[in-house]
Amino acid sequence: MISRVFGLLRDMMTSSMLGASIWNSAFLTAFTLPNLFRRLLGEGALTAALMPNLSEELEQGGRSAVHDLVNKTLSWLILICLGITLMVIGGFEVVKRSSVSEDWIIAARLGQVVFPYVLLICVAAILSAALNLFSRFGIPALTAVWLNASIIVALGIAGWHLGADLEEKTYWLCAGAMVGGLLQMVVPAIALSREGWRPRFDFSVSERVKEVALLTVPGIIGGAVFQVNILVSRVLAYTVNDSAASLLYYANRLVELPVGVFAIAISTVIFPSLTAAIAGARGTEFSGIYKKGVLVCLLLAVPSAVGLCVLAPEIIALLFERGEFVETDTLATVPLVIIFAIGMPFYSFIAIETRAFYALKDTRTPMRAAMVAFVINLVLSLSLMGKFGAVGLAIATNAAAVTQTLFLHVALGRKNLNTSLGGIFPNLFKVIVSAALMGIVVFLSVEWLESWNGSGTFALAMKVTFPIAVGVGVYFLALQLMGLKLKRALS
Repeated sequence: MISRVFGLLRDMMTSSMLGASIWNSAFLTAFTLPNLFRRLLGEGALTAALMPNLSEELEQGGRSAVHDLVNKTLSWLILICLGITLMVIGGFEVVKRSSVSEDWIIAARLGQVVFPYVLLICVAAILSAALNLFSRFGIPALTAVWLNASIIVALGIAGWHLGADLEEKTYWLCAGAMVGGLLQMVVPAIALSREGWRPRFDFSVSERVKEVALLTVPGIIGGAVFQVNILVSRVLAYTVNDSAASLLYYANRLVELPVGVFAIAISTVIFPSLTAAIAGARGTEFSGIYKKGVLVCLLLAVPSAVGLCVLAPEIIALLFERGEFVETDTLATVPLVIIFAIGMPFYSFIAIETRAFYALKDTRTPMRAAMVAFVINLVLSLSLMGKFGAVGLAIATNAAAVTQTLFLHVALGRKNLNTSLGGIFPNLFKVIVSAALMGIVVFLSVEWLESWNGSGTFALAMKVTFPIAVGVGVYFLALQLMGLKLKRALS
């Protein structure tokens, strides 16, 4: 929650200083590339392949074996990241010297500055995975705080007479991202050292390292497809108009707030438990953990989606409408937020399903699901963007997420594990009805507050916070009245 709040503060400052300008869109496009490799080599395929093997090392050899595997993995990861960084920076130099538009030259210049971030964050991801294995969830969860806080400080400095124009402010933004990446690596390293880990280079190739590599390859392909999916959407948005990439980003960020707080947090916490259950051949325990994870995600994602749809105009105006981000940008962002919010339960479901496959050491099925989703997203994006612009890209993203969810669920049902969700349908019906009732109450609350005709930030804040508070109360009260006892449902 702290991480996402800091992220919103960062986006509020960025939107205020850079708005939907070409410099903001160029930075977001450039920063997508290191984040792509971060997902592939750090938080994605490698972590997914590493965690089950770390669990087995912990059971068989204790903490010292875990530390040895971490060092071997980090040694090879650092070498690979350095090679990729040099190649990508060289590629950006070629772009700068090519006959391309000024927009792409700006994106290439920014890309050369921020791409080394990939080395810092990939190392941080592996260290965080080891901390999660030791049930140390706080420090890994706070890693994004250091990034967001650094960017906030950098933008604050830029806004304090030092950022003369949009270009200088953007470079301050890049500097904040790099300092944040350094903190993201150092803080988990200190925490893991307190668990007995001592960093050292070790390029030896054990059987466990070979297994991690073999599991990582299909995961990288699947992760690459997923991240290229995002990159293609960003690039297509970049070609629609100067503001499309920025507006899609801000809309997606609002959806990422509840998804990050609930779905990602829940999937992160249950992942070590899922891997431990499989390592101990406890299939029934695995099934129970998986079903609880799905239920908790939907319990929180469904009402979050409804609330975000109803309050989209007020939330966007409160968070972003200032400085360079004007009212027309708010109006253009509202339909994007609503579309992404509708897909929120599916994004949450995917997070749990993917972790379940990774715990089973199956990285191929998520890869195939990502490929199918990529094809659907690309075809629909190209078909819809001409007529609907950024809205068409958002619709395509949602359609791909729905398809990916169904693909993974059907495939998981073939694993000879009791992962059928039929038992949670009665509770899910109660969740949907309660969320619908909550949505009606939130809408009426906004209309009632609108009758005050108040203006300014305080009045807008009231139109957001008061309906949310009332809606939360109505939702959980409705669940109780319908007989859904949370403690019993999750026991």
